[in-house]
Amino acid sequence: MTAASPDHLRTRSDGGRAAEYPPAPEPLPLAVYDNHTHLEIADGALPIDVHEHLERAASVGVAGAVQVGTDVATSRWSAEVAAREPRLLAAVALHPNEAPELEASGTLDDALAVIDELAAQPRVRAIGETGLDFFRTGEDGRSAQFRSFEAHLDIAKRHGLALQIHDRDAHDDVVATLRRVGAPDRTVFHCFSGGEELARLAADAGWYLSFAGNVTFKNAENLREALRVAPRERILVETDAPYLTPVPLRGRPNAPYLVPHTVRFMAEALGTDLDGFCEQLAANTERVYGSWHDEPVVGPAEANGRRSRAVGRAADGGAEA
Repeated sequence: MTAASPDHLRTRSDGGRAAEYPPAPEPLPLAVYDNHTHLEIADGALPIDVHEHLERAASVGVAGAVQVGTDVATSRWSAEVAAREPRLLAAVALHPNEAPELEASGTLDDALAVIDELAAQPRVRAIGETGLDFFRTGEDGRSAQFRSFEAHLDIAKRHGLALQIHDRDAHDDVVATLRRVGAPDRTVFHCFSGGEELARLAADAGWYLSFAGNVTFKNAENLREALRVAPRERILVETDAPYLTPVPLRGRPNAPYLVPHTVRFMAEALGTDLDGFCEQLAANTERVYGSWHDEPVVGPAEANGRRSRAVGRAADGGAEA
């Protein structure tokens, strides 16, 4: 892992894209939040920094975002950047695909201890993204994923935090684990990938469904069916930036300022008023994560020191991870 700039800890694993960032969409009538983004990942022909991402977002009615960690280095960075930036909250976790490698190296428990420590910081409002991924991990790595997922569930509940779930090709096992171990009060299926059946099951359990740009894709009718049956008070929106850029911008880098494309598409798919839908999304998001403004941010001097340490750790490979 290398630092692309002081505000980006890594580049895309697939090398990024040469395309430019798209122009800003028409602003939303009322502010919403991007509840899952990865601003540590540099992308595009001319990568932009965190400040520029958030300025562009604010200009189109995206008032804030949840910056999400996927390993020790990015979780530390997420917590530290949220501590100095009032438009960001943080989620911290070990991605399920990290767990087998950490288990094999004997460092999974050490990494989980770091996540537990970060969870105590006031602007860390969620544990995520965690869960199960059977698309990239074979049978030999699944026991580590289960152990990591269950540990994250415990951390979220002990700290009273929301949970952001990564669920890829593992719907039944994710649900079974949540039922067996017990889900936190505010559980979010990040980048919801199920259909109508999982949406109804999640709604019955009181869980939240977060829809990303892929709900706009032509072949994603299952996601639109899920959206239509989800209770309005359980719907969230996200980018998962820089991935899953919504139609009509597929193939170009994604960012929080592009949320309006997805929000407008969702409102149209639901046949609902855009103003009311934005208001509902904002209320749902604050119900899950709390207010973006109810904790002070650290001063510039302290923040700069934290940032230097975070970038140094990332350049060295991410400390314990």
